[in-house]
Amino acid sequence: MAVKEPVMSEGEILGWLAERLGTHVSVPVAQISPDVPYAEYGLDSVAALGLFGDIEEKFGLVLDPIVALEHETLTQMAAYVAVEQPEAVHG
Repeated sequence: MAVKEPVMSEGEILGWLAERLGTHVSVPVAQISPDVPYAEYGLDSVAALGLFGDIEEKFGLVLDPIVALEHETLTQMAAYVAVEQPEAVHG
């Protein structure tokens, strides 16, 4: 039987995104500001593909490349994901 996981809050998503960004750009999460554009952390195209792939996998979303351009900070992306995430079903 499938088990539904609770949908993450915007704050939880923001924390998760900060951890993932930190991993992809080798910056400690404590040094990541949610309102600074990804590019300022040195997120190149390869790392961006990894980060957005992580988002797609975790939240069951398919991100159009324009989403990354329109949501260039963690705060903006967390708000987007919070609204767009489907209820996670695993099983």
